Amino acid sequence: MPPNVAIPTIFILLIIISIVTLTNANPNLQFREAPKFYNSNNCPPIAHPTAAAANICYNENAIQVAMTLDAAYLRGSMAAILSVLQHSSCPENIIFHFITSSSASKSTHLHSTISKSFPYLQFYLHPFDDLTTAGLISTSIRSALDCPLNYARNYLADLLPKCIRKIVYLDSDLILVDDIAKLAATPLPNDVVLAAPEYCNANFTTYFTPTFWSSPSLSLTFANRVPCYFNTGVMVIDLERWRDGDYTTRIVEWMELQKRMRIYELGSLPPFLLVFAGNIAPVDHRWNQHGLGGDNFEGLCRDLHPGPVSLLHWSGKGKPWVRLDAGRACPLDALWAPYDLLRSPYVLES
Repeated sequence: MPPNVAIPTIFILLIIISIVTLTNANPNLQFREAPKFYNSNNCPPIAHPTAAAANICYNENAIQVAMTLDAAYLRGSMAAILSVLQHSSCPENIIFHFITSSSASKSTHLHSTISKSFPYLQFYLHPFDDLTTAGLISTSIRSALDCPLNYARNYLADLLPKCIRKIVYLDSDLILVDDIAKLAATPLPNDVVLAAPEYCNANFTTYFTPTFWSSPSLSLTFANRVPCYFNTGVMVIDLERWRDGDYTTRIVEWMELQKRMRIYELGSLPPFLLVFAGNIAPVDHRWNQHGLGGDNFEGLCRDLHPGPVSLLHWSGKGKPWVRLDAGRACPLDALWAPYDLLRSPYVLES
């Protein structure tokens, strides 16, 4: 380009708008291939798949990870997967289970996308029928929380093979900077069903409406418990105990009650709190530095909580890929950017 010739401002704005639109709305995003990561010498052996999916059931040394997978959060999911593999001492021992919409065309596209970027990844897609939650979802304070797939975590014990006992569940808007094997090794003593970081300094009462707390029968739900807030974006779950205790039914019953009398405002989280708060195994806070997406209304920038960090979680309205594309990145979004596998739709040459 000749010197002193300025690109018209309107042209620059059109390019920026096009990039943001493509990267946020286009379901056919193109991603780069991630490098292959290898096990260290001291990793326990596992059976690698040949053709039969039944290999899932014979990998006692494998780390089983579950995530939901859809077009809207695909870019975040790809970054999360890369971060898990990159920081694992035994990346070849990790098996991913992606819960997807039951749409065949969407599943095919997602399978292809994952395979191209992670050709050596062991993973399986498990379709989730949106009709499973028909009539159960109540409008919440943020529309993204009302997506049926956001409730798929309630049904993991039904969606995944019965031979899988322990699963690490991860949201799609996070990255790990530590070995997931440490999180997967979290003990679940006695009859405890799940483990997660607890935040007992949070005002627990705010997660439920005055209607809930003014009802003697409902408020007694937490009798003999010391309930604390926990974020359902990072959980270690014993699926066998979940099935034995029929915890899916317990969660659904609260969702049914919510439809009759509004007892909470925040999507899929409160039913988990109602069933499990006060009865979970604690995990160090380093494994869920949550809230980096800000609040559910404005998504303003936030700092890290005090203490060490193993997992950064952009829960809240603001997502790092959206803010980076829009040129309104928060300081901590720079920690997410190195894991972004998206191919840029435009390359501006000087």
